[in-house]
Amino acid sequence: MMRPSIRVSVIFWAVALLMCFGYGISRLLHFKQIFFQHAGIAITQTEALKAYKGPDDSRPQYIPKIIHQVFHNWHEPGNETLPSDWEKVRQTCVKSNPGWEYKLWTERTSREFIETEYAWFLRTYDNYPFPVQRVDAVRYFLLLFYGGIYLDLDNGCKADLSPLLYYPMWITDGGRGALSNNILASRPNHPFWARLTHSLLPWSYNWFFPYVTISYASGQWFETAIWEEYHALLPPVDAFPNHEHRLYRLMMDDRMDRPDLDPWVFFTQERGGSWVNWDNYLFLMIGDHLFLFLFSLFTLIGGSIWLGLRLYRRYRAGYSRVKTQPEERYMI
Repeated sequence: MMRPSIRVSVIFWAVALLMCFGYGISRLLHFKQIFFQHAGIAITQTEALKAYKGPDDSRPQYIPKIIHQVFHNWHEPGNETLPSDWEKVRQTCVKSNPGWEYKLWTERTSREFIETEYAWFLRTYDNYPFPVQRVDAVRYFLLLFYGGIYLDLDNGCKADLSPLLYYPMWITDGGRGALSNNILASRPNHPFWARLTHSLLPWSYNWFFPYVTISYASGQWFETAIWEEYHALLPPVDAFPNHEHRLYRLMMDDRMDRPDLDPWVFFTQERGGSWVNWDNYLFLMIGDHLFLFLFSLFTLIGGSIWLGLRLYRRYRAGYSRVKTQPEERYMI
C-alpha cells in the first residue's frame, strides 16, 4: 500500500501538472486568432497602387516620409557597418524614395532612444533574453514616436512607397497564420502602438523555447494578439466613418508560386533568418502540419488521461482489498 506521504506528493504533482496544462491551454485558446481571419481592413498592394493619384492625390497623407531600419550586430558588437548584401538591399529603398528621411538604428542609437524617450521600458529592454527581442520592441516605439514605415533589413523596395502613406496605420499580413512585423507603417502617436508598447511589460515571459519566447513576448504572435485585442475594443467599421481610425492589413503572401495571389508591388524579400534558433524548424514543421499535430496532441492527452484513470482505479481497488483484510499483527 502507498504510504500517506507518497500519496500526498503524487496528488500534489498531479494537481500542479493539471494547473500548468490548463494555463497552457488557456493561453492557446486566447491566441486562437493566429490560425483564423484577422480583424482590420485587408488591402492588396495592387489596390493601394491603383488608389494613388500621384503627387496631387487629394487624400490626406497620414504617414510621414520616413523609413526606419534596425541593425544590431550580435556577432561583432560595436561594428555598425551593414553586411554588403543588406547594404545593397537598403539602397533599393533609398533610390526608390528620393527626398525621404532614412533612419538606420544601431544597437547604440536604439538604446539611447529608449533611454531618452521611454525610460520606463529600459529595464525590460535590457533584460530581454534574446537580442532580437530588442529589435522587435524598438520598432514599435519608433513608429509610436516618429511614425513612418519600418522595414526589416532583408526587405527591399521595388517601387516608390508613396501610395502607402494614405492609410493611418497598417501592418503586413502573409495570409496564413500570425500577422507579420517585418514591414509596418503608421502615423505618429497612433493609439494602437501605445497599447502595444505598454503591453510589452506584462507579456515579457520566458517560455523555455526560444521561438515561442521571442514570438509570444515581443514578436509576431504578441503583435497579433494585441491587434485582435485592440479591434475588440472598437465599434464596427460602419459605425465610425472617420478614416483616421481604420486599421489596415497590407496583404503580402510570400508563396510566389501561386499565380492567383496578389503580387508584391512595393517590396522584395532577401536573405533573412538572422534570429533562427534550434526550435524554429520544429515549429515551422508544426505549422505546416497543424491539424496532424493537434490530432496527435489531443490523442496523447486523451491517452494519458485514460491511462492515469485506469492506474488510479487499479490502485483504489487494491487499496480497498487491503483495507478489508486483517493485518498480520492481529492474527493468531
